[in-house]
Amino acid sequence: MVLGGSVAGLFAARVLADHFREVVVVDRDPLEGVTGPRRAVPQGHHIHGLLARGQQILEELFPGFTAELAGDGVPVRDFATSLGWHFAGRRIQQSPSDLICVSAGRWMLEDRMRARVAALPNVSFRHADIVGLAFSDDHRAVAGARVQGAGDEHPVLEPADLTVDATGRGTRTPRWLADIGYPAVQEEKVKMDLTYTSCDFRAPLPVDPIGDGIAVISVATPGHPRGATLARLPDRYSVSLNGVLGDRAPTDLPGFLEYARSLPVPAIHEAIKDAEPLGEPVQFRFPASVRRRYERMSHLPSGLVALGDAACGFNPIYAQGMTVAAVGALVLRDYLKQGAGDPFRYFTALAKQLDGAWDMSAGGDLAFPEVEGRRTLQVRMGNAFMRRLQVAATRDSAVAAAFVRVAGLVDPPQAMMRPRVLSRVLWPRDVPVVAETPLQHTTGGRA
Repeated sequence: MVLGGSVAGLFAARVLADHFREVVVVDRDPLEGVTGPRRAVPQGHHIHGLLARGQQILEELFPGFTAELAGDGVPVRDFATSLGWHFAGRRIQQSPSDLICVSAGRWMLEDRMRARVAALPNVSFRHADIVGLAFSDDHRAVAGARVQGAGDEHPVLEPADLTVDATGRGTRTPRWLADIGYPAVQEEKVKMDLTYTSCDFRAPLPVDPIGDGIAVISVATPGHPRGATLARLPDRYSVSLNGVLGDRAPTDLPGFLEYARSLPVPAIHEAIKDAEPLGEPVQFRFPASVRRRYERMSHLPSGLVALGDAACGFNPIYAQGMTVAAVGALVLRDYLKQGAGDPFRYFTALAKQLDGAWDMSAGGDLAFPEVEGRRTLQVRMGNAFMRRLQVAATRDSAVAAAFVRVAGLVDPPQAMMRPRVLSRVLWPRDVPVVAETPLQHTTGGRA
């Protein structure tokens, strides 16, 4: 049984279908005959990025998926050259790679994944509220879940040999475990109080800085704490403005545009100031990144695993969530290949896969002095190095290429410490600095 039918739950269901006679996906939203953003996914209206590693896993689990999206007009480009990353207003160098970026948007990607999973003969969907876990008499195993559908007078038991928590940041598994006597799940938190404010615009844009690419990204840094992403989607353009530590872009259009004007990348404001909005800006608040350390508990019930945001919820500006869910699905697959037994084997393997992504996002947030979180010596040294790497990446294509592979979760963060990259960061080559994204004045952009 999979609790939660979002991207993480769909990845899990695809893997489980190869190992179980029957897989049931339970969600409080209807999952059949629906399309578009769902009520249970309030962040679904905002830009979602699938990193390069996520695309690789998506294609492995759903062969032909990328070509199917491209055939329907979804922008599919080189991950290294289609994203214009900017630090402090300066764009990093770009050079071709073998990595792929897919700009489908959250709800379209989820729709297509759900259709693929629904086509599996041993997978079914159940529209019901998840009331709680069901335990064996001795509380040493999870035996399924108690759910309540629209026609159920009382919660009913849905038995399962393995229950996967993919309910996202609002997971109640730690509380359900504590209610029957299990120790508290240790959590690591980094409180950055992030707010996303997003608005969609009709294509083509009057002024298009993206061209044939996919996005322009202004990365928030301590020196320039406001960030943004301007992305080209299949049928529109979308802008997400982000602020930390309580700084929020207004949800009225004039205020939204003025916030965009304050960014260190003027091309974003120029692109949308005269564009036609497709609605009012919408806002989403993300108080803190949370990592749940199941692998550190003294004991756990068998028959239960967690993945996606239910295990670790990342600051969304790093676009790691969907990709880390995909990585978790591969961990689950390996766990099942060896026979689903000791849950610590799964959670320990998952923790090793989460380490790199967590170090990047949590460490990046802790570079802001006011952000609450534990700053170890490793974090302080890593942030000092990243400041130098960001500058070097605007001048040196080799450094930029290493950064892109790590940001895409293809390589671990340690790859940026390899001698060839490290030497170029610490002793920069004398090459020109790349200016901010030039504006491409066109009569129309691509959509």
